[in-house]
Amino acid sequence: MTQYRFRNFETERGFHREGLPDIVKMNQLQNLLHDALINTNHVQSCAIIRRKDAALRAASVGFHLHPEQISSLLDAFKNPPQTREDGLYFDDKQFRCVRADKNSIYAKYHKRGLVLVRTATLLIVATFNENMFPSVCVEAVEKLADYFKEKGK
Repeated sequence: MTQYRFRNFETERGFHREGLPDIVKMNQLQNLLHDALINTNHVQSCAIIRRKDAALRAASVGFHLHPEQISSLLDAFKNPPQTREDGLYFDDKQFRCVRADKNSIYAKYHKRGLVLVRTATLLIVATFNENMFPSVCVEAVEKLADYFKEKGK
């Protein structure tokens, strides 16, 4: 049996443990996604991607992003004016871009939407549908991004 040395330190959401295996850290991220985004009832699906290697770190239940989709989402930040003009191809649909800058991209397809917010090391992806308020989705994703930015992530 593998033994881990843990060091607890208090955060505003409870205790965090260093030295945990990646699978446990991933579960913590999935719990964070659920608590911060899905529980708002204005985020349909969401994911956290590590930018340096385009690795999917966590995703809401049933939300699957393929490597080429992840690359496309990360590439959208390379040239925000072009992304604003061209929009984003996501989930087999062409989304119209309503905002694109170096940190955030918001896009819509009819009454569905896509919110992308990047931090120093992560990309947060969230979707909403016609029964959800886009502003609540955006606010929740931006707040989660601010949390990661405060942690230097």
